[in-house]
Amino acid sequence: MRNDKQHYQEGFFVFDIPTFNERVVREAILNAVSHRNYQFGGSVFIRQFRDRLVVESPGGLPFGITLDNILDRQLPRNRRIAEILSLCGMVERSGQGMNLMFELSVQEAKALPDFTGTDDYFVNVTLSGVILDKEMLSVIRRISENDSEMLSTEDFLTINALYHAHPLTEKMQSRLGRLTDMGIVEHIGRKKYVLARSLYAATGKTGVHTRRVGLDRETNKELLLKHIRQNNAVGTPFKELQQVLPGLSRNQIQVLVRELKEDGKVFCKGRTHAAKWYVTK
Repeated sequence: MRNDKQHYQEGFFVFDIPTFNERVVREAILNAVSHRNYQFGGSVFIRQFRDRLVVESPGGLPFGITLDNILDRQLPRNRRIAEILSLCGMVERSGQGMNLMFELSVQEAKALPDFTGTDDYFVNVTLSGVILDKEMLSVIRRISENDSEMLSTEDFLTINALYHAHPLTEKMQSRLGRLTDMGIVEHIGRKKYVLARSLYAATGKTGVHTRRVGLDRETNKELLLKHIRQNNAVGTPFKELQQVLPGLSRNQIQVLVRELKEDGKVFCKGRTHAAKWYVTK
């Protein structure tokens, strides 16, 4: 009764997303019960606010577990409790509860679980109920339709970082090749990667892709060059180039195409409205 639903629309369809994902909340509580230090007094507290839920458990993180490796290492402090929870069917994937929390947060376009306030005496995890970007939901939905079961936690974190233009860790960078092969990520030059334009095109949000790319001058030129190359057999009219970078004016795109021409990378056949651009071979 205290778990509101948020709505977002995609085309003619309206989808509901609960403010608090029950699976994420359950995993957070199970972790608190099975990993807390029972030598410490005190209880596990669950505090619910309108936009977030905070789970606090006594004892700090188990020995050998840090916030840097919490998704990679599984070391239950109370193994018997963890085994009982598993036998009762309360743990969906043995040892993967924390990973599930992060994956579902990305899939619902919410902030990742936040461990701010965790120390040697308490573990604090805050679960956000706020959808950060409803446009991201359309992109994630497109990915999940075909590839969600093939993606690892690190894949989801990489997708999340790319969408929000966050720096990539070394682990995330190691996933770029695979995600590129899957068509989720595209390489646009100078070691720069972005989520594939096709993910936005399928949802009618190519303008969002343009804004997310980072759009410095060289990046814009790389996007134009890539589009011209993909259509080199038939040529690319200028109007089509305007669709590649809808955030730029006609004059701005003309300047970029002129620079590509001066660099010897493209050339034009025809005049006025019949003109088409090709990549120099």
